[in-house]
Amino acid sequence: MEYLHPDNLSVRTAAAWMLGVACQLQGDRAAARQAYTEAICNSQAIGDNNITIMATIGLGNLEETANRLYMADQSYRRVLQLAGDLPLPATCEAHLGLARLCYEWNDMDAALEHGQQSVQLARQIENTEGVIASEVFLARLKLVHGDVAGAAATLAKASQSVRQHSLVNRMPEVAAAQVLTLLHQGKQTAAAHLAQTHELPISKARVHLAQGDTSSALMVLELLRQQLGAKGWEDERLKVMVLQAVALHSHGVKDKAVKLMGDALTLAEPGGFIRIFVDEGMPMVRLLSDAAVHGIKPDYIGKLLALFEAEEQQSEDVSDLPPAIPLIEPLSGRELEVLQLIAQGFSNREISERLFLALSSVKGHNQNIFGKLQVQRRTEAIARARELGLL
Repeated sequence: MEYLHPDNLSVRTAAAWMLGVACQLQGDRAAARQAYTEAICNSQAIGDNNITIMATIGLGNLEETANRLYMADQSYRRVLQLAGDLPLPATCEAHLGLARLCYEWNDMDAALEHGQQSVQLARQIENTEGVIASEVFLARLKLVHGDVAGAAATLAKASQSVRQHSLVNRMPEVAAAQVLTLLHQGKQTAAAHLAQTHELPISKARVHLAQGDTSSALMVLELLRQQLGAKGWEDERLKVMVLQAVALHSHGVKDKAVKLMGDALTLAEPGGFIRIFVDEGMPMVRLLSDAAVHGIKPDYIGKLLALFEAEEQQSEDVSDLPPAIPLIEPLSGRELEVLQLIAQGFSNREISERLFLALSSVKGHNQNIFGKLQVQRRTEAIARARELGLL
């Protein structure tokens, strides 16, 4: 950039974009934003659509890490608009970015749709890093829906791809998801080893909490929070604040926990964060309930607690199903195909596209499946089918 003439926009544009990528990888987000902004300005001036797309995806990443989720959403959707039907690497990243945002906003159907589009596009253009990143996201989605075995299998495959292609920069995100999965399986020793091997402080804190060692968890989180504050990494700092508040509450320091949760809610509310709180489960319910008593963010907390209650009710609806009995009328081959796709989280429209069926036909198959399984909704159908060994 120092040697290039100011009017040499074609080369300056490419160099600015590459500089943005380099700064972002080094963690200098302010410099990355400046470089991406210059790249977008120059690329629009010379009509270089590819650089505009790549720099815009970088800007979307930065907006996401700054907790400006709605701005990130606009950037990712802008990328898809600019790319059109071209299966560019950036479109994989844009769909994955939208998947993360939809997940955080608790729009699970849209999150799954964008996640699947991301992995399909990545495979189409043989973008191994894109495939791995998308599979890690889909594994986390499976974990939230209670498919722990499916999440573990997906992550094992992603980990193998990382080693096979020497993509060591992707290993931390794979390992962090594996730690969560191992904790769900009750394998605390294996989770601790993985968190230690890959030096994952948040994962270490989660292992300590699972072991009931709140003191060690708080030590790890306090040090990490100070480090992140110095770097200005708002996304990671928010994650640590939420987990730290939960740890403090579990440790019995409830007043401090409530105050810290209030600070976290203040940071999270402009971006509409939901899952960052809900994913913490019952410890978060207790903490939010205490915060509500103190009059902290009543509307926001009310919305989160209502979601907890709805998810708990849905879980009870599934667990309250009567014992499975053999089907009076077995499912047809086509109905089994539809059921498999339902279990994978596909919408009716996606199922119609995959099986080349009219949407009305898919809905008809759903009605038949629900009737034969004697259930009322998708979650019940999946649970009953697993009991019967159909999945």
